[in-house]
Order: sequence, then structure tokens, then C-alpha cells
Amino acid sequence: MDQVRIIEVKQSVFADNDRRAAELRRELKERGIFLLNLMSAPGSGKTTTLARTAELLKDELKIGVMEADIDSDVDARAMAAAGVKSIQLHTGGMCHLDADMTRQGLDELVDNDVELAILENVGNLVCPAEFDTGAVKNAAILSVPEGDDKPLKYPLMFQVCDVVLINKIDVAPYFDFDLERCREYIQMRNPEAVVIPICAKTGEGVEEWAAWLREQVAAWRSL
Repeated sequence: MDQVRIIEVKQSVFADNDRRAAELRRELKERGIFLLNLMSAPGSGKTTTLARTAELLKDELKIGVMEADIDSDVDARAMAAAGVKSIQLHTGGMCHLDADMTRQGLDELVDNDVELAILENVGNLVCPAEFDTGAVKNAAILSVPEGDDKPLKYPLMFQVCDVVLINKIDVAPYFDFDLERCREYIQMRNPEAVVIPICAKTGEGVEEWAAWLREQVAAWRSL
């Protein structure tokens, strides 16, 4: 029987995307643009967190937001109402963004007036973590109602993130959520990850998050 040639398509796709992502990062560095990739499950509070972040940073940095979703422009409208430049990216049913998709969004969003570009990725804890978007830093939001065991169930998401925001801490007393246990699980997956508890609704902890982001942008632009 003749041998059958096996082609590792997934490996090839990832390798090609990694090259394109690296190219995009080099271009962003040359243009002085910091790109943040924000990921989470649906309903964790990404858009509310970004609106709070914009309140604190929009007078210091020129911010642009790309809202990725399967359909609708609800999130883009919310960010525009928060006073930042915003566009909506429809993925056509795909559950993630890769480097080429991100570049398409940046081409529409970025001009000389954007210093901090934020990609609000499609809401789920699996697919977005698999694809390098070309971002300088990756952030994840884990909300209290989701449970403190999510770093155990979705390891890659927490392995690729530089910072994890634990949102909705105001309702922690009403859920079986152990903050220290969750922090321990995150550190198991990624010892270098920064963990910041916040409540996007009330603003608690958001200043610490904004300070982290401010420092990262300054460090990137000074390289």
C-alpha cells in the first residue's frame, strides 16, 4: 500500500500567523503604537472595563478601540459614547481574530492620532488564546460569577496573558469564589502574570489597572 502524505495544517496555520504577528509588532513599534489584546468570556465586563479605562487615560493617551464580534455594533457604540475612537469588526462567525484580521482593523482605526490601540477580542476563553494577534501585551478578564477554577479549565488563556483582571469583585460574597485560590491557580499557569482585582461597575481597582497599562505603554515607546 502506498504511503499517505500527512500535512499538519493546524501547525502550518499557526506558524504563518506567528510570522505575520511578529511583522505587525515591528511595524507598530516603528509607528509608536501600543496594541493591547483583551480577551474574556462573554459577559465578563470587557466593554465596561474599557469604558472605565478610557475615563482615566483618554486625557493622557490617544486611544482607539477595535470591537470584535460575530455581529452587531453594540460595543463599538458604547466605546464611542465613552469618548474614544471606535470601530466594529465582524468576524463572519469566526470565534477569534488572528494577525491579518487585526491588521485590517488597525488599517481602519489607526492614524497619527492613536497611541494606544485596544482590541476587544471575540468573547470566549478558548479560540482567542490560540492566535497571536500581533499585540504588544495580552490581557484577560475573569469575572467572579464564572468561578475561581477557570484557570484550571482553560489553561492556555491564562498562560498567554500578561495581566489578568478579576472583575465583579463586588459580588464575591454572593458566589463561591475564593480570590486567593483563583490567584494561586493563575500563578500555576503563569507565574509572571499580574493579577488585579477590579469592579468595572464601581471603579474599584481600575486605577491600578490603568497605572499598569500606562507603564506598559511608556515602556514600549521608550524601547
